[in-house]
Amino acid sequence: MSLLDAPGATVVTAESAAPPRQGRRGRYLPYYLAISPFFLIFGVFWLYPLGYSFFVALQRWDGIGPMHFVGLENFRFLATDATFWHSILNTLLIWVMSVVPMTVLAMLIAIGLNSTIRFTGLYRIAYFVPNVTSTVAMSLVFASIFSGQFGILNWVLGLFGVDPVPWLTNPWGIRTAIAVMIIWRWVGYNAIIFLAGLQAIPDEVHEAARIDGAGPVQTFFRVTLPLLRPVLLFSVLMSAISGMQVFAESQVLVGNRGGPEEAGLTMVLYFYNQAFYYNDFGYGAAIAWGIFLVVVIFAILNWRLIQRPERRRAGEVAP
Repeated sequence: MSLLDAPGATVVTAESAAPPRQGRRGRYLPYYLAISPFFLIFGVFWLYPLGYSFFVALQRWDGIGPMHFVGLENFRFLATDATFWHSILNTLLIWVMSVVPMTVLAMLIAIGLNSTIRFTGLYRIAYFVPNVTSTVAMSLVFASIFSGQFGILNWVLGLFGVDPVPWLTNPWGIRTAIAVMIIWRWVGYNAIIFLAGLQAIPDEVHEAARIDGAGPVQTFFRVTLPLLRPVLLFSVLMSAISGMQVFAESQVLVGNRGGPEEAGLTMVLYFYNQAFYYNDFGYGAAIAWGIFLVVVIFAILNWRLIQRPERRRAGEVAP
């Protein structure tokens, strides 16, 4: 006779062993309460503004008077707004002019910090300081550097016999000045990110490459750079997202209109003009949604372009 057949034996089933449903809810209630502040803040400061901005985009509103529902009229006008497309082109040009040299400089700085030089910690702090500096204060300093004939940069060029360059009155000069500001601000941040990626690579990998006869350049392009691909992807994506939202640099340097030929008119600056300068909050909200769509598409394109070599190699290795 088995124990289950013994008199008085209690058969334990899955249903009887499990705690009551109400008891399970009560047991997990403290965990839900612990994480509830995040969802409350997320809903109040992200979901609600997101939904309300779309609601405003369907209205014609000056920010004070009553709203007038216009449906998708603001989005239809946005699709044919030549100034908006011009601001997209300006933003892309400034991003290309800044992200390429910024990535190269950040990589060189990270390689230097990763070597056995003295005062490495001091250099890391010094390179990261521009990232936490006020953008407006930084823009004012660069405005004095790139100003007309009496700017610091033109004064230095004059020492070498170079004529003054109209940095802030020439379209390409304006874009160059903004790109230099972005490089100065973000190169240290990306250098710290690259440095963390370099320090995560085991030394045995580089030793194996040296044993196989690879030189420093071959080791970097054949070993180090492929292992840094995830870090590089993160850096490019963050640069794309932040580069599509350039605002303070352009506004302080050349004003709300973007300077001559609107060369410094970025997407966010155009949104600011329509919403807070012309008090057209409905169309401003539509521009904000257009900026969101451009940022998402641009981030996806960057992701796919950087991931393409990895997928190609994976296809070659697969049988």
